[in-house]
Amino acid sequence: MAAFAPASWLHRLIARPGVQRAASRLPVARRLARRDGAVLFDIVQGFVRAQVLLALVELDLPRRLLNGPETVDVLARFGDVPAPRMQILLQAGAGLGLLRRHRDGRFGLTRQGAALVGVPGLAQMIRHHGAFYRDMGDPLALLRGETETELAAFWPYVFGAGGQADPEVAAVYSDLMAQSQRLVAQDALAQLRLRGVRRLLDVGGGTGVFLEELARVAPGVQRVLFDLPEVVAGVRDPGIEVVAGSFRHDPLPEGADAISLIRVLYDHADDTVAALLERVFAALPPGGRVIVSEPMSGGARPDPQTDVYFAFYTLAMRTGRTRSAAEIGAALRQAGFTGVRMPSPRRAYVTGTVTAVKPG
Repeated sequence: MAAFAPASWLHRLIARPGVQRAASRLPVARRLARRDGAVLFDIVQGFVRAQVLLALVELDLPRRLLNGPETVDVLARFGDVPAPRMQILLQAGAGLGLLRRHRDGRFGLTRQGAALVGVPGLAQMIRHHGAFYRDMGDPLALLRGETETELAAFWPYVFGAGGQADPEVAAVYSDLMAQSQRLVAQDALAQLRLRGVRRLLDVGGGTGVFLEELARVAPGVQRVLFDLPEVVAGVRDPGIEVVAGSFRHDPLPEGADAISLIRVLYDHADDTVAALLERVFAALPPGGRVIVSEPMSGGARPDPQTDVYFAFYTLAMRTGRTRSAAEIGAALRQAGFTGVRMPSPRRAYVTGTVTAVKPG
């Protein structure tokens, strides 16, 4: 007789309503049932939590509360929301741990609430979620490919629009990416070995945020940016050499001994990624390095952020997908690279990093 029941048998047992009722009467089982119930309810109410967060950000309440706690009436006037309904929002914000309700009834910020103001790009990302949530309104239609998605229209550059992308859309994209790119750049650079790098080419680098952060940690490295013409128009750092073009159609600039792809691969389909990595390989000299940094799937160990949020986000974009570090490493080897390194990410929900070397 087996020492332990097969997991499938146990799961069928737990799924029986009668067993759940019986468990509620046993102290140990009751604690487990309550914990599991709380976890499930957090998942069930996830959309409402996100919309409460959006309301706080849209009303700019975290910034208002940086100066200290305020009364419900004051915040109601500030946000042009009736006081009883502002009370509901503030209570919800406190329930989420973003606000703190004081004994005198005023509401102030928690540490996490202050981060809504201080984390670069976070507020912009929250405001941008409207399109994503509408695309997720019918998740089965999304999974079956039966719906046109707003995110696919929002990111026209993914479809190879090149120099014909709408300048206004490109400006929205560039601002959103630039704001959130700084955290990605900082986490990626903390994991990189840059010794010996004299000239780095950032492909698809937007307005140059990664290269700006690079200058802080490696001021002697020459910096080159390659991206679409309407995107690189936003570069403000005079120390960055700018080359306009599309990596789909134009040759990559040569002369760099390192090439970075920061949040690029997961925007694109496998054939586009393979072609790009071949171009990167051709553009590098022997011994040159490639750097890939973006949110990555947990692969064999599913990740609670990247395998949920980013996997469905890229699905709604309709071209890219979230790949694991192992998958990216395999693609790099297929392109001819060796010496693949996959350091553990500091914060998987910000970015993971994979590097490799051109042999010779």
